[in-house]
Amino acid sequence: MMLNGNPSHVGQVKQSDGNADSQVRLGQQLCFALYSSSLTMTKLYKSLLTPLGLTYPQYLVLLVLWETDSISVGTLGSRLFLDSGTLTPLLKRMQSAGWLSRARAADDERRVVVSLTPSGHALRHQAAAVPLQVASACITDVNNANDVNELAELAELTARLQLLRTRIASGIGSRNIANPPHP
Repeated sequence: MMLNGNPSHVGQVKQSDGNADSQVRLGQQLCFALYSSSLTMTKLYKSLLTPLGLTYPQYLVLLVLWETDSISVGTLGSRLFLDSGTLTPLLKRMQSAGWLSRARAADDERRVVVSLTPSGHALRHQAAAVPLQVASACITDVNNANDVNELAELAELTARLQLLRTRIASGIGSRNIANPPHP
């Protein structure tokens, strides 16, 4: 997918002129625009979270637990799009820091439940300003409906990409990769 190079048309898809050269330019790739935006956002969060002693992935775990404490590792992984091989070492480090505990579920010993400790709850107050600082850097006007819509559009794009990934993995839809179905 190629992006229109005009900054006032960010996010608009440019029709290919059929020239293979124009289709493989780095600046025209949606994947690179998302990658570089994500990298920049992660660096912004790092600068805000380091004083709190947190990494960005740890902050994401805490965000989920602040919403819903005492959830299974599987549920946490689903919310964060992380597999257990990535999540388990992260949770172990957070447990060592005293921010959370991990325990086997009483009703099913195969399931591990993650819960916040008092220190983990206290970090919520310390991190309260982070979302506002990020929003002030990214959003021109918090009351602007366009800025709110952009967040919804990113969530929709994520869902569409996940659907396409699932279809490709299962062998469905790989023939029609250019026009994935709308979820």
